[in-house]
Amino acid sequence: MFRLKKKHFLQGVCAIVLVLFVIRLFVPDVTASQGEPVAEADSTIVETNDTVAPVEIVKLEKSGVLSTNPLPRLDFSHRHSIRSVPSYRNSFPDLQEVQYPAAIASGVPPVQNREEAERRKKDLLFIGANPYYQMDPAMSRSIPYLVPKASHLLQHIGRRFLDSLAVKGIPLHTIIVTSVLRTEDDVRRLRRINGNASEQSCHRFGTTFDISYNRYHTVAPPEDPDRRAVRNDSLKFILSEVLRDIREEGLCYVKYEVKQGCFHVTVR
Repeated sequence: MFRLKKKHFLQGVCAIVLVLFVIRLFVPDVTASQGEPVAEADSTIVETNDTVAPVEIVKLEKSGVLSTNPLPRLDFSHRHSIRSVPSYRNSFPDLQEVQYPAAIASGVPPVQNREEAERRKKDLLFIGANPYYQMDPAMSRSIPYLVPKASHLLQHIGRRFLDSLAVKGIPLHTIIVTSVLRTEDDVRRLRRINGNASEQSCHRFGTTFDISYNRYHTVAPPEDPDRRAVRNDSLKFILSEVLRDIREEGLCYVKYEVKQGCFHVTVR
């Protein structure tokens, strides 16, 4: 009677395993189970209620019908959390002594009145309409003009604020600009009702603007249920992060104004 030696038995098993491995490698459909989907390399995204989750496009082996199966939602809160700044006063300490020389260096000579400002349009850009920020409808003691350098800075701030909201998954809002270029007549009228208004205002040179940190313009339509799903305090935290980063990049000086409720910004 023939007896299979242990050595021959092991060699046979190894040969069978090797053959199955080769078949699996070159003809994967042969060993796939009947209900097992074969994933393809293509991918897309599907928007959920409050986040965007990646999904794979899978092909059913038998029917060939394409279906989307959302993967588990990823938690990015540790990367995109709202942190604000440690201290508004310490993070935005740039007083008049710092901002005024920068305004003189980058700005235009002060204008006497609004009629003269209209004639200086070749040196100033109109900033009254822009998708990245909103002019305060109640603004009456300044006019929406800035030197090109400051205009670009304001748009840069507004755009980065929107980008930051999008990254954090927060309903979009735009910043509100409360003060821009002031003529000499504007400064005199303002000083009659506001003793804190400086006669040597940086706003006279078209280099400086104020951004409210208590009010924001909602981008979403009124019927959108998520348009008010964020507090102004949270928006202030995010705006402070943006301004801190831009200031640290050497693009501007920023002063935190407590009584006026704004960030006072001068281009560098």
